[in-house]
Amino acid sequence: MGVRIGCQTYTWQMSGGRYDGRRDHIIAVAAAAGFAGVEPETRFLGALVDPARLAARLAEFKLELPALTLVEDWRGPEETDDERRRADACLELLGHFPRTLLNLCQMPGRDRSDLAERQRNLLRCVNAIAARAHDRGIRVGYHPNSPAGSVFRTAEDYEVLLTGLDERYLGYIPDAGHIAKGGMDPLEIIRRYYARVNHVHFKDIDAAGRWAAMGRGVIDDRAITRFLVGQGYDGWIVVEDECEAAVTDPDGVTMGDGDYVNTVLRPLLSASRSRVV
Repeated sequence: MGVRIGCQTYTWQMSGGRYDGRRDHIIAVAAAAGFAGVEPETRFLGALVDPARLAARLAEFKLELPALTLVEDWRGPEETDDERRRADACLELLGHFPRTLLNLCQMPGRDRSDLAERQRNLLRCVNAIAARAHDRGIRVGYHPNSPAGSVFRTAEDYEVLLTGLDERYLGYIPDAGHIAKGGMDPLEIIRRYYARVNHVHFKDIDAAGRWAAMGRGVIDDRAITRFLVGQGYDGWIVVEDECEAAVTDPDGVTMGDGDYVNTVLRPLLSASRSRVV
């Protein structure tokens, strides 16, 4: 099906809980902005945790479900009982959405103390979830982030991460903004690890390293898009805008992102594909 572009619910999360459970509203805004799909974190599902209601709402707005994002601590060598329960609830839901990927992302800690142990523990937990998902026919990817307490944020961390992810079950989800925040070139990292990529996130930063609205920063998302299309990437790019304006106006930020995607990025999909053929 080629490259499709959706949006992520973190843009609404920045408002401090005002949109928790308001998946109906978020779906409507994503559709109005022209996105092909919307990827929620579990906190935004609300009543739409019912798979039939979620499927019906998506169909009403002609949207797809690119991925479901699960964020946990995963600090111990095994999942806690609660972590496993929540992960298995995601697998149960995704059993009704066979084309949807499970996006695993760790909640950053306060610092990077005991780094090697925390990295090992995280890898054990996410590999275990991915193995259970594989038994159910569900695809899984891991999404590293970049706050100061993230255990996978630098080039050296990424080498540990991509060596430790069980490639039989678990792919890599590059996030252009987090890669840049970690001092790396997003296109270079995506190119280097492309064989492991099964989902992609876009966000932008300015020259000072602050989050910026899509297209207002310094990340060359056009080059990344061209690369993905040129490689025959058959999957999703999901926009996850964390700019300051999203705190008070996530709907407006999403509409602006949709305009940028539809006028700048989407034309690259067909143009790049025609050059490859």
